[in-house]
Amino acid sequence: MDGRIRIGIIGGGIAGTATAIALVKHPHVDVQVYEGASEFSERGAGVGLSPLALEALDDIIPSAMELLKTQAGAVELDAARLVVGSGPEAGALVSDLGVSAGLTMNRAPLLQALLSLLPQDILHAKKRVKSVEQTEGRVTVAFEDSTDAQFDAVIGADGIFSAVRNHVLGDEAARHAAAPAGWWDTRHMVPFEKARAALGDESFKVDRQFAWLGDGAAMLHGIVENRTMVQCIIAVIDNNFSADRKRPVTRQVLEDVIPESWYQGSVAKGMVELILDQEAPMGYAEWEHKSTPTYANNRVCIVGDAAHATSPWQGAGAGMVIEDAFILGHLIGNISSTREINAAFRAFDAIRRPRCQRVIDAGRETGRLFCGQDETAGLNPAKLGEALGRTFAHVGGLELKPHREDALETMRTLLRG
Repeated sequence: MDGRIRIGIIGGGIAGTATAIALVKHPHVDVQVYEGASEFSERGAGVGLSPLALEALDDIIPSAMELLKTQAGAVELDAARLVVGSGPEAGALVSDLGVSAGLTMNRAPLLQALLSLLPQDILHAKKRVKSVEQTEGRVTVAFEDSTDAQFDAVIGADGIFSAVRNHVLGDEAARHAAAPAGWWDTRHMVPFEKARAALGDESFKVDRQFAWLGDGAAMLHGIVENRTMVQCIIAVIDNNFSADRKRPVTRQVLEDVIPESWYQGSVAKGMVELILDQEAPMGYAEWEHKSTPTYANNRVCIVGDAAHATSPWQGAGAGMVIEDAFILGHLIGNISSTREINAAFRAFDAIRRPRCQRVIDAGRETGRLFCGQDETAGLNPAKLGEALGRTFAHVGGLELKPHREDALETMRTLLRG
């Protein structure tokens, strides 16, 4: 060893890559990133980065917004618009959230843009974790290809069903495993002109994300890929909390789960046709970590979905990942020996876990509001706007500098103690 702190990051998605970028800039840190799949890639829904998330990312990557616009096809958005989509109030404005909704883009080009900032020789694919073991001053990760690697510390960014999470939580892992959140959604990426023809010009006069709120379901669409594509999503309540993570979607399935009241509005017919206009439409269950007792176990910690998977209703999942990387980057950047790793990870847990738990809980509440299930608000536009204003306020209301200073001071206190 050359005296540098050797850190292994398990998981090469957005969480692991953003964390690696935040750490690799420090000369005293040696970072290696391991991905279980055959290549570093992302699939699934587009992502949004709020102004707060972009502020954190700009700390990690100077000129981050320009990078995302040029390399990830990110679209700068106006305030997100929420509209009632079903029932007698269909078409009524609920709220325009914020002055700006930040950037929206697809996951795959976002990841590739981030990966372009890392040295290629620190990225290792086809490295699925078999076990994690801690001994005095060392963490050993065994991989399924019969190799292993040793580190001073390990950061788990290996997703919602994380092997590193299981190590961190130990005997508590099963009790705090991911569980169905109570919704499933189906989605399709549609050419811009096709989406505008199906949903109407009004929804596309301004670059923004639209959410249509209604009885038992919500419908969302947002512009991505340099304004050439629109991501369309239909999300519905799953009262059975089914553990089936994936299911085929047909016209009959959608007719069974979307109440008739939706068809009094202007969006449902168009959204259904857009969703079905693809080969083998699928629905995906929304899962979450309802609680997590700790994000850290001595020299091992977890970030991103491995720590705090949440339902997508607040659009904050990617932002939480960037915040995690921002805080860890500053904590690890301010230690000078392996003996201080435990304090850094404990400070990360102390500062990040309350914040992320609030997002998880607020996401669940937001989903109920979007799907007309809140007993007080129902589908009343004014009441929905007031309630949603409260649930979203804390997500963008965080002040990053005090958040960072709280983390650093917590670490200093632990080191003094």
